[in-house]
Amino acid sequence: MLVLRPVSPNDLDALLALSHFTQFGLTTLPRDRDLLAHRIEESQHAFAVLDGAKPRGEAYLFVMEDTDAQTLVGTCGIVSKVGGFEPFYAYRIETTVHESKTLGVRKTVDALHLVTDHDGPCEIGSLFLHPDVRGGGTGRVLSLARFLFIAEHPDLFDPVVIAEMRGVVDDRGQSPFWDALGKHFFDLDFPKADYLSIVNKQFIGDLMPSHPIYIPLLPPEAQAVIAQVHEKTKPALAMLESEGFIFSNMVDIFEAGPVMQCPRDEIRTVHRSKHLPVGKLIDEPTDSVDYVISNARRDFRACKTTLTIEGDTVTLPRDTAIALDVSIDDPVRFATLKPV
Repeated sequence: MLVLRPVSPNDLDALLALSHFTQFGLTTLPRDRDLLAHRIEESQHAFAVLDGAKPRGEAYLFVMEDTDAQTLVGTCGIVSKVGGFEPFYAYRIETTVHESKTLGVRKTVDALHLVTDHDGPCEIGSLFLHPDVRGGGTGRVLSLARFLFIAEHPDLFDPVVIAEMRGVVDDRGQSPFWDALGKHFFDLDFPKADYLSIVNKQFIGDLMPSHPIYIPLLPPEAQAVIAQVHEKTKPALAMLESEGFIFSNMVDIFEAGPVMQCPRDEIRTVHRSKHLPVGKLIDEPTDSVDYVISNARRDFRACKTTLTIEGDTVTLPRDTAIALDVSIDDPVRFATLKPV
């Protein structure tokens, strides 16, 4: 069974192996042992202070484990609040109107304005699934399970949630947007700049121009990819849209991928999830739609299942209960895997 759980120090080697399947533009799962070890340590600290905490930039990292093969097949994460000493950077697309009554000309012009946010929203990211297990709703389980965690601990997260979607980057690490804009200010190729952004963002504040960038002045190939996603990111974008996320009018400063956003409590899985005790365990799957389900404990576990709601309790397949480490009367939180 595929089970989502918090990352642990013992996952480092498997996480590093998984990172070698990633492509350019996914900075949150770097092919760097020391950086991954640091991310694991950060996550351990975050999970250790769940009671009474407020969002201060904690980074929660989850892994999806194939419990039968005892291998890691995916990752996802949540940052409770971006900003602080290391600001959140993005470009906001703003439209201005220029008009000449003398010439009888009225033009609307889009421009990119640099956003430097020290008091930012919650951010979901680090979503990656091994190619061998993609399909069948596995990616949706991996993504939505973290919303169950947010629903269980809402006060740990900022009231607005964003997701930076991977923009258009080819297999060689070439980004039309970066080549047209960022490269001129940083004197770095896209993969190097993308990697440095997870090590230390100070160089962005040092070198990024603060004045508006008029989009019509960019080459056509750069304009064409603004707010567009990588081909392999389209399913993730569609899933977030089905959860209530919309385009925020902001894009990534490196490859111009869209920044999606939704109020935390309006995310479908968050506000429609149910919290009920287990009333009965059965040996066969129930005849129901698929759900994503989690336990309600500090040692968070989540997976896909079928279930039956019976009054104020829920009936679960026994293998789901084993995966979640729950018994009769233990509370669980669940939501349908797809909108119904």
